[in-house]
Amino acid sequence: MTDTDRHTVFDRLAVVGKAFASAKRLELIDLLSQGERTVEALAAEAGLQTSTASAHLQVLKLADLVSTRRDGTRIHYRLSGEDVAGLYASLRTVARAHSADVEAALGTYLGIGRHDAGEVELVTREDLLGRLARDEVLLLDVRPAEEYAAAHIPGAVSVPFDRVAESVAELPADIEVVAYCRGGWCVMAHDAVRLLQSQGRPARRLEDGMLEWRVAGLPVEAGA
Repeated sequence: MTDTDRHTVFDRLAVVGKAFASAKRLELIDLLSQGERTVEALAAEAGLQTSTASAHLQVLKLADLVSTRRDGTRIHYRLSGEDVAGLYASLRTVARAHSADVEAALGTYLGIGRHDAGEVELVTREDLLGRLARDEVLLLDVRPAEEYAAAHIPGAVSVPFDRVAESVAELPADIEVVAYCRGGWCVMAHDAVRLLQSQGRPARRLEDGMLEWRVAGLPVEAGA
């Protein structure tokens, strides 16, 4: 191998690295880790113009991190593999472990340490699996309904976050609730647990969420 060949290898690797070097592209990867989406749906969720979302997605596609399928006039995007979700999850883990700025920003976003927010107790994946098998817990998926339909933890009930408050009275009163959302950095599960606790319901949050669940190779189901 010549020096030119070696440099080419790192140049190609840098293309993948550069694809991650955008906050909005990371947000799009975060959304796609939940399942396939159209350009329009991704743009709406990420607060982008459709043309801007499409440009970011093209960068990800050129780096072979996403793939597409056409359905009539609509283009659907998905991650090219579970290893892409794994790479994104690893980036988050390393960033949180080594960057005080990331840790501080995450704490502010999730309300960790705020006196008026209260602490949210966590449930490990292993504990959750055991308790689900024994019917000892009600598992709530508080993500949007389309994300639940794309993939969810077996046994989970879909109650999108914006419907949690109105659904409290409908939940069985004699069982603990565990909520989860997109991942450990998703605020919806934190806020859902706080809301349930404010209504006198015993509730905890899964230690992470769907991103980490899938990366761990645990079973998922699809469908509404």
